[in-house]
Amino acid sequence: TMLPLLLLLLPAAHAIVKLQYRPTLARTPPLEGLITASTFVLDQPRCVFGGYDNADIWLVVALDKGGSTFNNTAGPGTPETAFQSFPDPVSAYMTLNATLANYPCPKPAGDITVLRVGSETSCAQDEARPTCNGPLPGPGPYRVKFLALEGSEPVAETDWSAPITLRTAKSPSSISTADSGHSAGMIAITTILSILFAILLAGLVAMLVFWGSDSCGGSSTFSKPESVSVRRYNTHHVYDQPAARL
Repeated sequence: TMLPLLLLLLPAAHAIVKLQYRPTLARTPPLEGLITASTFVLDQPRCVFGGYDNADIWLVVALDKGGSTFNNTAGPGTPETAFQSFPDPVSAYMTLNATLANYPCPKPAGDITVLRVGSETSCAQDEARPTCNGPLPGPGPYRVKFLALEGSEPVAETDWSAPITLRTAKSPSSISTADSGHSAGMIAITTILSILFAILLAGLVAMLVFWGSDSCGGSSTFSKPESVSVRRYNTHHVYDQPAARL
């Protein structure tokens, strides 16, 4: 009679524990680039996995609709959870593994307690790094959760986060400058500079014309130079020498 009861209790003993924690975007301290076109920043799961000292804690990143089909028994670093195959055919990948020592509780003063998802570019195409924390391939939306594994056995997990949508770059043709204060100011400055340049150019042209006409008028009359007469002198002392008669 005890054997059937043990068989019923065996699956329950290996059931994954649901933790009452939902991953959220980082709130403190205020960060630049909280959400970009390929990354987002999460709060670390501090004081969440207490008691799982021997577990590896993984971040699972999924498309919004892929979270419901994620298999907790799929091991990290396998083709089923490789970043390089995300989002098709892999709908969720595992990355950013850590131990409980990386998430101490309470948080020591001065510790950085955030995780940037999508920050590694060097391994994005490297199939030898299936757990790469590579740039996210599109705006999403995405959902994430933390999963604790002891060996290959999932032992605890958090709830899925709310959907996270990344920023998208605007097309240049969609950017309106009609109502921009900076654009109106630039137009006014450009107009003033154009007028001043035109005035300066007109003044320069007038000066060139004046100098040209003055030069032409002065060259029409010439004064005849006076003739210079050169008188011839004889040196008398040359002829007065008596040496010729000696």
